[in-house]
Amino acid sequence: MTASHVLVINCGSSSLKLAVLEAQTGKVLFEAAAERLGTSGAELHLGSAEQAPSPLDASAGPAEVLDRVLPSLRDLPLHAVGHRVVHGGEAFTDSALLDPGSIEEIRRCVRLAPLHNPANLRAIESARERFPDLPHVAVFDTAFHHSLPPKAYHYAIPHELYEQANLRRYGFHGSSHSYVAAEAARIIGRPLSELQLVTAHLGNGCSTCAVKYGRSVETSMGLTPLEGLVMGTRSGDVDPNLHQFIAEHTGQNLSQITELLNRKSGLLGLSGLSNDMRTLLEARDREPRARLAVEVFCYRLAKSILAQCAALDRLDALVFTGGIGEHSAPVRAETLLGLQVLGASLDDAKNREHGVRANGQISAETSAVLALVIPTNEQLVIAREAARVAALG
Repeated sequence: MTASHVLVINCGSSSLKLAVLEAQTGKVLFEAAAERLGTSGAELHLGSAEQAPSPLDASAGPAEVLDRVLPSLRDLPLHAVGHRVVHGGEAFTDSALLDPGSIEEIRRCVRLAPLHNPANLRAIESARERFPDLPHVAVFDTAFHHSLPPKAYHYAIPHELYEQANLRRYGFHGSSHSYVAAEAARIIGRPLSELQLVTAHLGNGCSTCAVKYGRSVETSMGLTPLEGLVMGTRSGDVDPNLHQFIAEHTGQNLSQITELLNRKSGLLGLSGLSNDMRTLLEARDREPRARLAVEVFCYRLAKSILAQCAALDRLDALVFTGGIGEHSAPVRAETLLGLQVLGASLDDAKNREHGVRANGQISAETSAVLALVIPTNEQLVIAREAARVAALG
């Protein structure tokens, strides 16, 4: 089988990650990451994180980043480009080839993900200009969750709003949830089609998902990535009337309040210190608000995990993934304390080692719930989806 080399582009509102992967084996041939785009601290990492970054202009965007990495890509035979796109609305239930029609459909989803889809589109346009002869494939965060049943995706609002404006729950982090669910099945040694799992993707953005026999049947995020868990700068669930009360109290308009809930809330808003869980864990013994932020995060996470169980008949495993999920033993420990009703208990030594020497397991042998730490690999999912849709190899 001929190797398929895919350039994977993952563009956020202030970051851009690139990688070239061999889709069949997952071998990484090239990596780069631009961070803090749009600020005076913008920088580009070429290769491993240990290499010194080079500065970028504060106005640099996807086009400038791609131009900087093009010399490093010249000797690599590329066969396709895979793009992470956050919101596919109801139009995309699977990954899709990018052409003028599909790009316009993604543009129509901007209203559903105003912080994410515009950045995704800028990266798509820049990459198509620089690689016009390659197939470009969009891989949607929302696609995995299109198996949600109507009782899970409908809001209890006038049905006309769903019919006219597609206002419903969509869910996100689909590539991550699907990847770690499959890895959990491999570790457990049973087909994914036989398992019922809860997966928790925890990073600056966070979500939980109930995976029943390989299909998403419930998830914590909704119409937008703001719903659900407490996140780095996002509030997660709030009383819908909170918007009106904030407007009356502060004089802010709806757009400003939406900005506040997306960029100034969550761990950052609670702590007044940082949106980085590592910083808050270091400070929680001396900063009461840092401790509060950690406690609220873990409590709401445990609540969400229990809520996901309502969509399952049993729980074969609980999976932690994402930057926090993979690396924060204190968060996992405090969260499992909130799951004692399920009979969950922790092996402290395995948890401190993030399950590395126990095939991912961090739960005690006597625990009624198998808890696993599984590193996610969204870029591999994107590479394989791009190869599949582009019919490579």
